[in-house]
Amino acid sequence: MMDTRREKTLILIFGFLVLAAFALSLRIGRYPISAGDIAAVIFGGETGTGTRTVFLNLRLPRTVMALLAGAGMGMAGSVFQIIFKNPLAAPDIVGVSSGANLGAALAVILVGQKAALMAPSAFLGGMLVLLLVAGMARISGNSNTVTLILSGIIMKAVSDAFIMILKAFADPEKELAAIEYWSMGSFSGITASKLASVSPFFFIGFAGLVLMRRQIAMLGLEDDESRSLGVNVKLTRLAVMGFSSLTVASIICQTGLIAFTGLIAPHTARLALKRVSFAWCALSAMTGAFITLISDCLARGVSNAEIPISIPTTFIGVPILLYFMRRRKAGKI
Repeated sequence: MMDTRREKTLILIFGFLVLAAFALSLRIGRYPISAGDIAAVIFGGETGTGTRTVFLNLRLPRTVMALLAGAGMGMAGSVFQIIFKNPLAAPDIVGVSSGANLGAALAVILVGQKAALMAPSAFLGGMLVLLLVAGMARISGNSNTVTLILSGIIMKAVSDAFIMILKAFADPEKELAAIEYWSMGSFSGITASKLASVSPFFFIGFAGLVLMRRQIAMLGLEDDESRSLGVNVKLTRLAVMGFSSLTVASIICQTGLIAFTGLIAPHTARLALKRVSFAWCALSAMTGAFITLISDCLARGVSNAEIPISIPTTFIGVPILLYFMRRRKAGKI
């Protein structure tokens, strides 16, 4: 009873923090929008045409994407930590992030900086790497967590090597800059149409994880215990990896890489909740959303020129990870 009450209390607290960060993100930017103007746009009041256009076509889609990105990365990170039984597991553990980055870099080299082609290329790159990881594990005849992690590390190394080759042949003034900027991530180019194009894929992946919450909890047990409970470990693990990777790839294909969020959100949620459950996954999603929303506010507000999103997420993430490491060493978690 105490655990359930604690979970509900934490979810309410983190939910309030996410709503506050969402409201703050709607106001901050190169074109500041007051709370009164936001209310006027939402409820049909009188406001300037420019304000209405900026809010509906740019500010609101960007903020929603930041919310979805953080929630998706946080959820996927916690799920990967459960199924791999490894507190250092993150969404790129199966190489999806590197595969998406490779797909985007390849599109830049072949067709130039066309967003309409970079996004699907990044998406396909991430999903292709997932299929290769699953194929490598199957060929080895063993789909346990160690084999999947090693396959992911191998594919990440291969993807990074190909990215370096593309950088070597890229135009330093145009193509190389685009590849580097993509690798640091940004919400600056998000519009309503881009948000609409990836939302179905995101919600399919995210909903799949929610619907498989019981199977995910069972995958946190030893494989023999999971099998004794009637779980097809190999098939279930691959399905969960597929939904997680679909969620992550749908984000990265529009925003570029977002550092640390999928790793620090689950750790922060664990420090608050003190135990691993699907409530922890939900709390990780909310923590990730809060981190990306605040990081995006910092990316827009710390200087006149917008900085990549991975810079504030890294500066936020490193102290949290150091604190987590210190508590683990002291045996407090």
